[in-house]
Order: sequence, then structure tokens, then C-alpha cells
Amino acid sequence: MRKEKTIKNVIFTLISQIIYITCGFVIPRILIKGYGSELYALTTSISQFLAYITLLESGVGLVVKSILYKPIAEKNENEISSILYSTQKFFNKIALAFVIYVIILCIFYPMTKSASIFDNSLTISLIVIIALSTFFEYFIGMIYKLFLQADQKSYVISIIQVITYIINVIFILGLTYLKFDIRIVKLASSLIFILRPIIQILYVRKHYNINLKECDRNFVIPSKRDGLSQHIAGIINTNTDVMLLTMFSNMANVAIYSVYMMIVSSITTLINSFTTGTDAMFGDMYAKNEKRKLVQVFDVYESIYMMIITIIFACTVVLIVPFVSVYTMGIEDVNYIQKLFAFLLVTAYFCQAIKSPYNSLAFDAGKFRETKKESWIEVCINMIISIALISKNGIVGVAIGTLCSVIYRGITFVKYISKKILERKIWISIKKIILCVLQYLSIYFICKYIKIEISSYLDWIIYAIVVLGISTTIVGITTVIFDKKIITNVKDLLKEENRIIDVSWVEEKQASYNVDIEISANDRSGLLADITKALSTAKANIVGINAKTGKDRIAIIELTLETKNIDELNSILKAVRKVDSVYEVTRKKV
Repeated sequence: MRKEKTIKNVIFTLISQIIYITCGFVIPRILIKGYGSELYALTTSISQFLAYITLLESGVGLVVKSILYKPIAEKNENEISSILYSTQKFFNKIALAFVIYVIILCIFYPMTKSASIFDNSLTISLIVIIALSTFFEYFIGMIYKLFLQADQKSYVISIIQVITYIINVIFILGLTYLKFDIRIVKLASSLIFILRPIIQILYVRKHYNINLKECDRNFVIPSKRDGLSQHIAGIINTNTDVMLLTMFSNMANVAIYSVYMMIVSSITTLINSFTTGTDAMFGDMYAKNEKRKLVQVFDVYESIYMMIITIIFACTVVLIVPFVSVYTMGIEDVNYIQKLFAFLLVTAYFCQAIKSPYNSLAFDAGKFRETKKESWIEVCINMIISIALISKNGIVGVAIGTLCSVIYRGITFVKYISKKILERKIWISIKKIILCVLQYLSIYFICKYIKIEISSYLDWIIYAIVVLGISTTIVGITTVIFDKKIITNVKDLLKEENRIIDVSWVEEKQASYNVDIEISANDRSGLLADITKALSTAKANIVGINAKTGKDRIAIIELTLETKNIDELNSILKAVRKVDSVYEVTRKKV
């Protein structure tokens, strides 16, 4: 059942993301062609400002899903109902806060430099219309969405999203072709997206016995202030650029930024859909204190992930300007060909992708409080540099601000993960990142010398195939040369998985059995003496011992013990785990 749900979730999430990306390319083109770049930029800017309210959900949503797993597994419908009731109370408060926020936005947003060129009635009505779908999602639908995700039925949500995406494109295309007012077009979109929470509610009520009226109404959602703080910082950082351009620049720059960001965010979304599932895997390893296994698996994942994102983003940085030139062909109210900005923006999100595994691992390990301060420093760096440069450099200035903040955050995450979680030298990750960056820059500068006249999508596709071939070749060859351990590590990992088999104990109390165990620990003076003392206290008979210490100062001690039964072995293992510096004790399966 779990396997089936996982496969469904991955497939439908991928389909949903592909359709979402496709719609994300189609809709802006329709709106820009039909209503002009500046009016399209206005709707984009309003959507970004409204997105800030989602920061209140981000941290709480993760908490709610985590506490739903157990009652769902136990089919405890009363507890599920209690959790959802308390969550609904929280989201009712968010809905109220959202209404107040929209009112404030209606008052002050028309005063911004960029929005002042439009009639106030147009701006205010667009704010209210675009806000409708968000309001209903939080007011009536969010708890059911979280519940379906916790029950491993994200595929239901994906199917609903796919249907609404397609309907939305059809309506926008038709209404724009018939030259309806932009407000009518956006109202139609909002009404279509209101269908999402309604369908989710109907599905849950049909397939589950959830009663929000008869449950424990005193249930309190555990406080996750540090997690919430991290998400708030992330949301602010993500939406800073458009906000600053709206306040300190003009709608032409907002339009340019939105088109390029549409492409970059689509690439990022696609990468994220392929990496679904790794968070739970690493989180499980960390929770079980399987540090040696965690380091081994993460090392392989890190290398393969770096190869994939380098190829994808190297292709993106080369192909993005030619694509935009074709995409905006015939649109002359704004100059969309911005080579320096394109390079800086793609590079910033390439660096964002590089730090993603380290960022995820920190959150999988629950290290929100320990990494909170750096998140807000990242926000400050982005804001300060962007504001300082925006008046003179426009969109290039905000791109520099984003790039600098991401580089800072990436360095802090790599340092923290290496030292506190993986407990290995930071240089291991730094070497991979340097190789990754050099590959990216090499591909960019090599492809600059390829001269192909691009005047249609067919020309662009041919050019894209050439760039993809060059990128794959360069990354493949240089990775094998400079990251030689990747092939060995993959083979070792597969070999280890294949040789482990499940065994069972024969319960004969008088019999004795030889058992091999492996101890992983941070090497220190007196370590072996403390381990043998613990074994002696547990009355364990040592038959054989072999100890070695690697370059990373991690000691691996292999012991053969004589024990009578599984209970005695568990007692011995428990005693060894209490020894200072020991972080993993496992029975070797042969």
C-alpha cells in the first residue's frame, strides 16, 4: 500500500508540475500580448504581495502533518478530528489576518511608485479579486489538503490541481481573445481555483469519517516558533525582489523580472519534483542515529545531485536569453533582452540549488533553532544590497543582492552540516561545490562561441540539443576525473545493501552464539578502554576485536561477542551506546 501511494504521488506530482510549468509559460504570454507588459506586471506584483500571508502557514503546516502520521496509522479518527479542528481554528485566524492585510494593501499599494501609473479603482479591484482564491483556500480548504498529504494521498491534490490548471488556461485564452477586461479574466481564475478546496472537502468527507463537531476541542498544536521563523525568512527572501522593484523601480522592470523568473522557478520546481522522498529518508536515518549510513548515502546523493543541477542550470544560463527573445517576439513595449541580468539571476538560483541538500538535511534533523539566525542575516544581505543598487542598476541590482545572500547562506549551511551532522571535514563538500561551479562557468563560456541564428522555437530546440550534449559531456568527463570516489561509493552502497539479509534467533536459553557488531565513534584517547569496560559491566564475553581509525578521525571497531539470546545482546548494545563519543552501534548482518 505504501509503495503504491509513493509511486502514485511521484507520478502525479511530476505530471502536475509539468502541466503547471507549461501553463506558467502559456498564461504570461497570453496576458502580455493581450493587455501589455505593465498591466501584466501589476497583476504579478499584487500576487507577490499577497503571497506573504502564506508565511503563517509554512511552519505550522509541517507541524500538523508530522502529528497526523501516528493517528492516521492507528486509524484514530477522534484524534485526527481533534487535530484538524485545532488546525482549522488557527487557519480561521489566518483568514481574518488576511482580510485585514488585504484592506491595508488596498490603501497603501496604489501609492507605490510603480502602481501610481494606474487608476486606483483598477488596482484595488485587482487586489480584491486575486485575493479571493487565497482566502478560500485558507478559510475552508487547507486542513483537508494537509490531511491528504499526511495520509500519503498527495496524488489526489495533484489531480485536482491538473484539472484546475487546464480549465484556467482555457478560460484565460477565451476571455483574452474576446477582449474582456483584465478584472474579468482574473475573477474567472479566482473562481476556478476556489474549486480546489471545495473538491478536497468533498473527497475527504466521502472517504473518511471525520467529525469536527464531536472531538477534543482543547487540543493544542505544538509550538514550532523556530521552524516558523525559518519559513518566514524564506518567504520574505523569495519575494523581496519583486517587492523592491515595485516600490523603487518601474513596472517595466517588474515585467522583465517576472518573465525570467517564470523560467527559473519552473526549472527549480522541476528539480524539486525529482528529489521528492529524500527528506524522509535522511530524516529517518538521523532519527535512528545511523550516522555512518547517513554519511555514506548523503555522499553519493550529493555527488549525483551536483551533476544533475549543473547540467540543468548550465543549459538554462545559456538558453534563457534566446528563449526569451523568441517568447517575447512581437512585444515591443519593453526590452526583454537582458543578458547580464539573466546570467546573474540564473547563477543565483544555481547557487540556491547547490545549498538545497544541506538546507534540507538541517531541517530533516530538526535544526531550526541552530540555523535560524543565519536565515535572517540572509534576508538582511539581500534587502540591503538590493536597495543600495536598485536605483542605479535596476533589475541587475536586485539580482546581485539575491546572489550575494544565497552564497552567504550556502556557506553557513555547508559549514554547519559538515561539522554538526555529518561530522566530517568541510573540504569534502567544498571540493564538490568548486567542481560544480567550474563546470557551470566552463559550459557558459564555451557555448558563447557557438553562433546559431535563433528566430523560432525550432531553431531554439536545435540549439538546446547542442548545448545539452556539450553540458552532459563536460560534466560527465570532469566528474569522473576529479570526483573519482563517486563510482566506488555507488558500488559500495549497492554491495552493502545486497549483502544484508534478515536473520532470526533460535530461542535456546542455554546455547551460546557468536555475534559480530560494529561500533562507529569519534576517535579519542581512552575510547577503546571505555568500550571494553562497558562490555565487561554488561557481562559480555569478547571473542574477537578489530579496530581502525580513518583520516576523518572516525573509529570503526568490529567486535565478535558471545551471547545467549537476543535480549542479552540488546542489553549489551544499549550499554555500548551510552559510551561517550559512540554514535552508532549495529549488529553486522552476513
